[in-house]
Amino acid sequence: MILTFKFLRKAGYSLGCQWTIFCPLARLSFAQCTPRMHSSSYRRPGVLPDNTPPWKNVDFNFKKSIEEVKKHFGLLKKEIVDHWTGPEGRPLIEHLLEQTRVIWEFRSQQDLEQWVVSSDQEIGGKSETYLKLSKNSQTALLYGTLNTSVPHDGETRYSGYCSLRSKMPQGAFNHRKHHDWSSFNALHLRIRGDGRPWMVNLGTEMYFSHQKDDLYNYFMFTRGGPYWQDVKASMAGVMIII
Repeated sequence: MILTFKFLRKAGYSLGCQWTIFCPLARLSFAQCTPRMHSSSYRRPGVLPDNTPPWKNVDFNFKKSIEEVKKHFGLLKKEIVDHWTGPEGRPLIEHLLEQTRVIWEFRSQQDLEQWVVSSDQEIGGKSETYLKLSKNSQTALLYGTLNTSVPHDGETRYSGYCSLRSKMPQGAFNHRKHHDWSSFNALHLRIRGDGRPWMVNLGTEMYFSHQKDDLYNYFMFTRGGPYWQDVKASMAGVMIII
């Protein structure tokens, strides 16, 4: 599946988003698909726990540490300059008159590093997912195998998902940042799909801890074939799944 993104601005609608997930729905119903990233601490039933001491996974590299310090102080300097320049480092008049904003493009390997691909292979499934640049380096290609075979562990009932998730923006010293989409009310995706239905999830920073897994969802139906498809997901049309 090939993806490009941009946002459209219309009436004021407030929704500060952190990340986006794309999950194909194969022969499963919408309620059966679980488009969430599983943590590395997940252990499938019957698998022995990993008792490796934590200190063995620490990489002591002095040169890398110096580079990280320089990187974070550079980000701190940029944040201070951007704060005095205007919202997100742009003049205020430009921010107020903005109608569209391109959030993600796929032009280089660095653009691909802003995304994380995942599949049920992480929890014992057989699906595989990969992300690479197209031949003309103008788009990204998400490809792989979606396998809904259920592992024979006696507990798992459903299996088979593939997802593409954007990384959360980080500022100086790894403090969390968020995409400010409060000036926009629509998400525009330019895709060339595989004919399967996909689910677009938007996660926000919730105030209460019991809402941390709430997602805003939009169901996207791709046509398949060689032609590009423009999908406009209105923020007013998304629904929340708890």
